[in-house]
Amino acid sequence: MCEKMKKVQTWLSTVLGEQPVPQFEVNTRTVDLLYQLAEASEVRCKDTSLLIDDFKQKASEYQADSIHLQDVLLQGVGLSCACLSRPAADYVSALVDNAMVLGVRDTSLGSFIPAVNNLTNYVLEAEKSDRRLDQELKALRKKLGATLVLRKNLQEDINKTVKDQEVRCAQAEERLLNMDFVKTKSRELINRRKIAEDQISSRNMNKRFSHQALMEIFEEVNTLRQEIIPLTKKLEPYLDLSPSPYLAQVKVEEAKRELAAIDAKLEVNMDFMQK
Repeated sequence: MCEKMKKVQTWLSTVLGEQPVPQFEVNTRTVDLLYQLAEASEVRCKDTSLLIDDFKQKASEYQADSIHLQDVLLQGVGLSCACLSRPAADYVSALVDNAMVLGVRDTSLGSFIPAVNNLTNYVLEAEKSDRRLDQELKALRKKLGATLVLRKNLQEDINKTVKDQEVRCAQAEERLLNMDFVKTKSRELINRRKIAEDQISSRNMNKRFSHQALMEIFEEVNTLRQEIIPLTKKLEPYLDLSPSPYLAQVKVEEAKRELAAIDAKLEVNMDFMQK
């Protein structure tokens, strides 16, 4: 704890400089946190110091290379920066700017060619990527068009479905109303039928005068009428025979009796229907 506290105080004094160290609550947690910050700060400061030393070394190397190149130009070619013309100075400045843009160590041809090749490859890759993105964009536009058409068709189908649903709802409501009307009318008819049956029961109406009984009698009358037709045809041959008083009288009397019986039965049924 004492070693950590000493290191923390030393670190705070170094960081704050002439400013006084602010008061803080001294406990195990705060001391541990400040100790961790102090160690991290020392590591970061060491890394920064190493980086600064590296930059200084590179700067000294660049400075030595510059002096060497100036000596080569001055002693070997007889050129100096002061004796260069304006265009030559501009060319040298452009060459330096290009070297800085390309990130090469020097302005030699062996440094420029790989840098230009790398830049050319980067441009080709960028153009390739641009073409690929353009194709993807066209495909997306095509898909977007198809999606918009599908969305329009779906919206039309939805609108049509909504309208059909409204019509069906109206029809269903109308059917419900008709059903209620039919149920009401059915209950009314049932009540009326019950009242009529009660009235018929109270009047002691004979079941022979019911509609079903009358229909049965009407069917019997039609049946008897159909039975009369063959009997009438059966009498027709006897009408053309030569007169034989006895036989003719017997046949005629038999036919008359049979016909009278049928007529009587028919009249009874007709009188019953008229009543």
